[in-house]
Amino acid sequence: MSRKHPLRSDATPARGRRQARRTTEHAGAVTVRPELLPEDIPLLLDLLARTGRFREAELAVAAELMRDRLTRGPASDYRFLVAEAAGTPVGFACHGPIPATDGRHDLYWIAVDPRHQRRGIGTTLLRRVEEAVRADGGRRIYVETSTQPAYGPTRAFYRRHGYRRAATLADFYAEGDGKAIYCRDLGT
Repeated sequence: MSRKHPLRSDATPARGRRQARRTTEHAGAVTVRPELLPEDIPLLLDLLARTGRFREAELAVAAELMRDRLTRGPASDYRFLVAEAAGTPVGFACHGPIPATDGRHDLYWIAVDPRHQRRGIGTTLLRRVEEAVRADGGRRIYVETSTQPAYGPTRAFYRRHGYRRAATLADFYAEGDGKAIYCRDLGT
């Protein structure tokens, strides 16, 4: 779960499949590409639904962010990395700069298909996000997640990767469901 920024309506075409494929990076048997493709949307939304962690409203937000990126291309506030195994998306990350800040970025989503979890794909995506943020001049990444017990493994994942809990907002998402905000300084 993460804070989502309002979407804008101006349009820039996204890159095609062939160009996105040329800029992939390999992480073992998984390929990570730095671009979202139109055919990814239903697959990634299905992946999110199968994690069992997201409500319908959150899935709708994820779809909006994906459409924003495809419509606006590089002008979008949302950047995507897509992990593939055998040509099929098995995970993704969405991140972007926080407007009106100096070098601060949000990691909005990071998700891995439940059938492919515990194989280092989430770690690979997180490290690629950090590399992209540094390349963009970013110095700090913020991540928001639920305080619910079911999100304990998510919070432990961020702690293992050097993220510290910066704040907790009680009852943020709903009564008994607070928001835990983690951050990591990337240095300069």
